[in-house]
Amino acid sequence: MTTTNALFEPYDLSGLHLPNRIAMAPMSRVRSNPEGLATASMATYFAQRATAGLIISDGIQPSLQGQANPLTAGLTNQAQTDSWKQVTAAVHANGGRIFAQLMHGGRIGHADHTGLQPVGPSAIAARGTTVFTSSGPQPAPVPRALSTAEAGKEALVYAEAATRAVEAGFDGVELHGANGYLIGQFLSSSANQRTDRYGGSVTGRIRFAAEAAAAAVDAVGAARVGIRLSPGAGIWDAIDEDVPELYGALLTELATLDLAYVHLTASTEEETLLGFRRTWPGAFLVNPVHPGAARPADRTAAEHWLGLGADVISFGRAFLANPDLVERLRGDLPLAEGDKATFYVGGDTGYLTYPTYQH
Repeated sequence: MTTTNALFEPYDLSGLHLPNRIAMAPMSRVRSNPEGLATASMATYFAQRATAGLIISDGIQPSLQGQANPLTAGLTNQAQTDSWKQVTAAVHANGGRIFAQLMHGGRIGHADHTGLQPVGPSAIAARGTTVFTSSGPQPAPVPRALSTAEAGKEALVYAEAATRAVEAGFDGVELHGANGYLIGQFLSSSANQRTDRYGGSVTGRIRFAAEAAAAAVDAVGAARVGIRLSPGAGIWDAIDEDVPELYGALLTELATLDLAYVHLTASTEEETLLGFRRTWPGAFLVNPVHPGAARPADRTAAEHWLGLGADVISFGRAFLANPDLVERLRGDLPLAEGDKATFYVGGDTGYLTYPTYQH
């Protein structure tokens, strides 16, 4: 029976002790420098939020080819790896735990900031979509379709970045399989119109995700690998068909890897998500509001999903303006609202300037 204080009870995440069941969801804040290095401000930002049971970082590009947005930090070379050490050290010094989210943008990227044509499962641009570039928003470009051999090699990029993440001091990695980025593009029937082993049937469309996860597990161990998925979300024009069958098959395949967790967004019907809970034998993280919801997740939504069988609840927007979110939720204190104008503009205003609650 879930108690009303379950959100603040400890949880063993594949051997990693979480003092509570509150995770900070991954959110892009584009605060790196032009070389893709993590900064001292980023270290302060995450350290301010270290009372979360688990922090999941911004999306980190695992390769230059995979960089979706300008001014995001990477794990593509030694300098970038070393730059993250100040972040992980600051979080650990404040008693926290942090996973690196590995985010390959696939077709959601642009040559303006990478010098490379984006790649994807098929040469199909995201319809009606603009992407962020060094010179401002531009129409989503047509990606170059990966060959069969290239697709297999691209899955290994996650493993290479996972190795660098562990070297940088992260407690583990989360593969970004949600929100229409590369893994989600392979899952999508609109973005993936391949006829080889990486497309067509459900078995083909889940293959890239399964291979990426297996490679990361081989590199750093299953206890250090999670994956985030957004069934049916349709973000960046990556449309899923047969959501229960597609994601049920993927979770069944991933269950053989004994991953640290699966992290789902509430982007499809509750009953469908409950089916996934029954399919998945391990730790089940849920972001309890639809990605397009007007209001961020709150304690009521969190306790609802804990009652339905989730093990850990992730909060996104609520963490932006509330570095002490755990304490505010515990005390039923008011939550501050974030200033959307400062979400992606760089600098410390609207990043490091949100105070803790003043009684």
